[in-house]
Amino acid sequence: MEDIFSKIGTTQTLSQKIERRIEEAIIQRRLISGDKLPSEKELCASFAVSRTALREALRRLNARGLIEIKKGSGMYVSEICIEDAVKPLNLYYDLKFDSNLIAQMIEMRLLFEPQIARLAAQNRKEEDLVILKENLIDLRECNPDNTQLEADTINRFHTNITKATGNPMIIVSMEPIFSLLPRMRNFLYANIDGEKDYTLESQQKIYTAIETRNDKAAHDEMRVLLRRNHEVYDQYFKMLLVR
Repeated sequence: MEDIFSKIGTTQTLSQKIERRIEEAIIQRRLISGDKLPSEKELCASFAVSRTALREALRRLNARGLIEIKKGSGMYVSEICIEDAVKPLNLYYDLKFDSNLIAQMIEMRLLFEPQIARLAAQNRKEEDLVILKENLIDLRECNPDNTQLEADTINRFHTNITKATGNPMIIVSMEPIFSLLPRMRNFLYANIDGEKDYTLESQQKIYTAIETRNDKAAHDEMRVLLRRNHEVYDQYFKMLLVR
């Protein structure tokens, strides 16, 4: 690993160069999850940089989740998980949350979720059915006055369909979208009567299609539900503009 920690030289962006050097080594798998980095003293000598520049680079790497600093033990390459991948997108969507973003999200869901439901019907396991069935029961028994809990329960149903595909890339791509859905649904349920009943009936149809591995029906029923959501959101935001 000597070439990873070789001399960098002197520039005004030393900390950035150190950060990039270590990041590239992780991306190229020359440093893998669990590997222990040399000590600060050793890194300073290897890079030929000051401790200030090194610590700034290590601080940023730690903040990005690429390395973990364990007090009294040392610095280690982190294990990257799905949560690390979606955090930046979650922040972006939170900051951009408005009617335009909602419209864009609905378009995206119409493009992807019917196919996701199709794949879930093809790949689902028995444990996936148990979880989805529990989602339906939770929604049916949810206190009608607790619109936030209803919204969270509906969101879990869609999230668990994504997990039933067995494809981690789909989960990573859709999780930031799903994280915003409770915020959207919460105020809609408070303003539009009968939406819970419609959603529950639609989810039951989607569940049945996934249970019976009817991928076409899963695709079509999901598309029907999302088109309904599109109409409801459109109607609601038009009402807001009139007020």
